Amino acid sequence: MAKKTPLAFPLLLCSILILVPQKATTQSVECVKEKGNYTLNSTYHDNLNHLLSNLPNPENNNGFGFYNLSYGNSSNQVYAIGLCNGDTLPDVCLKCINDSTYILPQRCPNQKETLLWYDDCMLRYSNCSLFGVMETKPNIIYHNTEDVPSDIVVEFFQILNGLLEHLKRRAAAGGSFRKFAAANATAPRFRTIYGLVQCTPDLSQEDCNNCLEVAFEKIPGCCDGKKGGQVLGTNCRFRYEDYLFYNSTAVEILTPSLPPSQQPTPSPSPPFYSGVVRVTHQLEQLLLLLLCLLWGLWV
Repeated sequence: MAKKTPLAFPLLLCSILILVPQKATTQSVECVKEKGNYTLNSTYHDNLNHLLSNLPNPENNNGFGFYNLSYGNSSNQVYAIGLCNGDTLPDVCLKCINDSTYILPQRCPNQKETLLWYDDCMLRYSNCSLFGVMETKPNIIYHNTEDVPSDIVVEFFQILNGLLEHLKRRAAAGGSFRKFAAANATAPRFRTIYGLVQCTPDLSQEDCNNCLEVAFEKIPGCCDGKKGGQVLGTNCRFRYEDYLFYNSTAVEILTPSLPPSQQPTPSPSPPFYSGVVRVTHQLEQLLLLLLCLLWGLWV
């Protein structure tokens, strides 16, 4: 007869799985070689080290996950911006930015300009001013490997285009603190399309619009017919999937209440858009714990 595993063991193991956060994985790193190199132990190198060690400090955060800092003078001045995803909680955001400041110089040694995308944040530094400057390159493109059924693909992408346009307007009008929007739309056969867009908040409303327009133009070449895709850019990004990929609870919690002078003028939204889906992290934990209990009784 097989020896039964004590119930306490699977419960302990599952508790650890629930409580320990998963480390973010690196999406991509871009070393901008055409911007030149710096010399090790030079003034520029020292300034870069000083900047990266100080960037994660709270005073460099605008309160909504956007970090901006420069250090040095003249040709040895270094600039950096960091941006956490709009659905990233503050503690995860800080860790992501902090990790990025260590990893990026290792991945792009001696490069004056580099860019890193994590699942939860991005970091960029350069010898040129970055704040308020829109750039559309470099960018990285990913797409879902699964195709939308051929008989609904036209309607699927018509609805997707409407959703992304809706999100673009919302994000661009977000003010100088946060330019982020996430929502879903009802697609054929009771499917749901989830979308997310974001710009660095230092961009103007017009530049955010333009940045996202350029990103959307890449859909036919990268993601046409696919159930999901994303474009990660220097100043903006978007993603869509046929499953919930963002933290909807965090989207609600982290949505800022702007002063009346900065509130955007409301515009009517198409009826099939939904701001968030209330699938809470607590519910996910409860379901996982229930599965662990069943496992403990079975083994």
